[in-house]
Amino acid sequence: MITMNDIVREGHPSLREKAEEVTVPPTENDIQLLNDMLTFIKNSQDEDIAGQYHLRPGVGLAAPQLGINKRMCAVHFEDLKGRLCSYGLINPKIVSHSVEQAYLSTGEGCLSVDRDVQGYVPRNARVTVKAIGMDGQELKLRLRDYAAIVVQHEIDHLNGVMFYDYINPENPFTVPDNSKPIG
Repeated sequence: MITMNDIVREGHPSLREKAEEVTVPPTENDIQLLNDMLTFIKNSQDEDIAGQYHLRPGVGLAAPQLGINKRMCAVHFEDLKGRLCSYGLINPKIVSHSVEQAYLSTGEGCLSVDRDVQGYVPRNARVTVKAIGMDGQELKLRLRDYAAIVVQHEIDHLNGVMFYDYINPENPFTVPDNSKPIG
């Protein structure tokens, strides 16, 4: 079972490296790791389990956050319309995105960042993502607003990018051009 002790924190080199493509079809070990990552996210949102194992609640986890240099991530959350988004993604790639931007009005956080980082993180309001799912089949996701933001955050981890890299250093609460607040 993955716990907070398995998650690397700021300063760990894997958080700044571009992760390697996963061979397709994925190995049983890769599928198991993705299952474990998804289970961690689900457990982190369960008050009883999170309390018992001292888990911080999260909505996504990327393999580099475990010190594993593979292009894999897991997300589990409800979007703003109450639809469940629960995916294990292998080699996810943004194939198209909107010009319109969006940002979380409360800012973003990260399981690998133990401090509160204030500021708006501009993201694409809509993205289309292609990936290999946990069943080994290709999938295509059209995501908008909160779902798009979460998946972009995780894909950034696969490219060695942290959410706060996007925050305006002079004025963290500058509203990004052509953007809308989410949440």
